[in-house]
Amino acid sequence: MVKALVACRAGVGSSLMLKIKLNEVISEHDLPVQVEHSSLDGLPSFDGPIVIALSDVAEELQEQGIDKVIVGIKNILDKNEIYAKLSDALKQVQA
Repeated sequence: MVKALVACRAGVGSSLMLKIKLNEVISEHDLPVQVEHSSLDGLPSFDGPIVIALSDVAEELQEQGIDKVIVGIKNILDKNEIYAKLSDALKQVQA
């Protein structure tokens, strides 16, 4: 099981909605992912390899050089985008 952190600045709005959609995608495709949810403050203590956020936050994390696979989601409601990007992240982690 691969751990993924869904994060946003405050940890209440967009990341919670994204976590719900992620869990739907994970269930529908039987993906080996365990999702945690937090504000960005929880990132330093997160021990998994994948961080998922909305695109603007993901870009900031990439610029900071965070040592995780960073996934940026543009549309929280687009399960196809979520599945494609999560699948790519899993391939990077498992490579």
